[in-house]
Amino acid sequence: MNTSIRLSIPAISFLLFLLGACSGGKTGDSSSSDTGRHRLPDTLRVATLYSPESYFIYKGQEMGYDYELVTALAVDKGLQLKFDIAPSLSRAIEMLDSGKVDLIAYEVPVTAEYKEKVIACGPENITTQVLVQPRRGEAELITDVTDLVGKDVYVEADSKYEARIRNLNDELGGGIKIHTVNRDTLITEDLIAMVSNGDLPLTVVDSDIARINKTYYSDLDITLPLSFEQRSGWAVAPDKKWLGDSIDAWLNEEKPRSEQAQLLKRYFEMSKNEPDNPRFNAQGPKVSPFDHLFKRYAADYDWDWKLLASQAYVESKFDSTAVSWAGARGLMQIMPRTARGYGQSAKSVMKNDIAIETALKLLRDLDKQLASRVPDENERKKFVIAAYNSGLAHVLDAIALAKKYGLNPRKWDGNVAKAILWKSNPRYYKDPVVKYGYSRGRETFDYVNRVYSYYAKAKTKLT
Repeated sequence: MNTSIRLSIPAISFLLFLLGACSGGKTGDSSSSDTGRHRLPDTLRVATLYSPESYFIYKGQEMGYDYELVTALAVDKGLQLKFDIAPSLSRAIEMLDSGKVDLIAYEVPVTAEYKEKVIACGPENITTQVLVQPRRGEAELITDVTDLVGKDVYVEADSKYEARIRNLNDELGGGIKIHTVNRDTLITEDLIAMVSNGDLPLTVVDSDIARINKTYYSDLDITLPLSFEQRSGWAVAPDKKWLGDSIDAWLNEEKPRSEQAQLLKRYFEMSKNEPDNPRFNAQGPKVSPFDHLFKRYAADYDWDWKLLASQAYVESKFDSTAVSWAGARGLMQIMPRTARGYGQSAKSVMKNDIAIETALKLLRDLDKQLASRVPDENERKKFVIAAYNSGLAHVLDAIALAKKYGLNPRKWDGNVAKAILWKSNPRYYKDPVVKYGYSRGRETFDYVNRVYSYYAKAKTKLT
């Protein structure tokens, strides 16, 4: 799949939030580079790939470490960006070689394989393969590769992780109990989740993927490297070394360095999940401190206030001041773009009454968008809540996948819920029926389950 996206600065219309894609453009003045006779283009053509690090769509908003950093470059230099989402790294390099794009904003390995094809530039990323293990007492942690002898390690079949752990096993003289899993059904993110949940003892992943996932699973240890370091970075064609030099010069300036540090913290360090707290009080006559607001506004939108309260708890733990890593705000964790789409500001949705009514308007609109695809009103609510979490686009993709692979596209549990998990798997998010690429499907899957778990408690206690 080769999707072309044009970036508009500032934000794109709210309608595209519901569809989960962006289009349009804004012309800016180009800036002269420090390399003499060359001048940065008015439009910088950029190839990237769907991935949890580089580029993805979350709640209708384009995100990703590489995406946001190259956007900062464009804003700083007054450039227009044209994005091409390549289906593979090899295709991105072909696009660079043919002159279709000027820059690959994605982790291109600095290896002999690519040396003749590209010149590295921009942010340098250094990774190793690491052991993912539960974080227990210091005495129980595996801190030396020799301690892997006799241990069970699970890796994706036919992956670089399997190749590395088998090589390490040979180096140690054998003894590691290596188990492979089908990459069509379980992928790296699934294995990491299973280690966190205690379903698997150990797995192996790249350190950057491990760092991102640790922001979701704080109970993991990822400190033991299992391989040599691998460098990667953005890339330009050999005949555009001047462009790479210009990008490097920009990134060495104080403001870009600060922006890069903030992005690294946002994507690789900030916690994405907060632990439960006792504020969900379904043991007495109240669910939350805000029951009166949930009841007042939900009645106007024909929505069960207890379901709304359960969703608010999963979103913010009833913390009106909460601001997520992605910028979602307030009691209902409204994204700034969503707020603007409903005539509010990022500041105003920190007010509980505005947050609740804005959330209900969004839920109503998502329900309308899904009505023709999921006729049953009660069943549709799970689809609506999933779309509130990930954006409608990813739910529509999951419906398309469910239909293609013999699941019921009108049922959530065991059907579209299963397909939403596939949105993290390259085999499926590169499928022709998928329009919006990678999504952290497990987050949405778990989100719906958690909301309905609290909803069941609320209904039981308040009847």
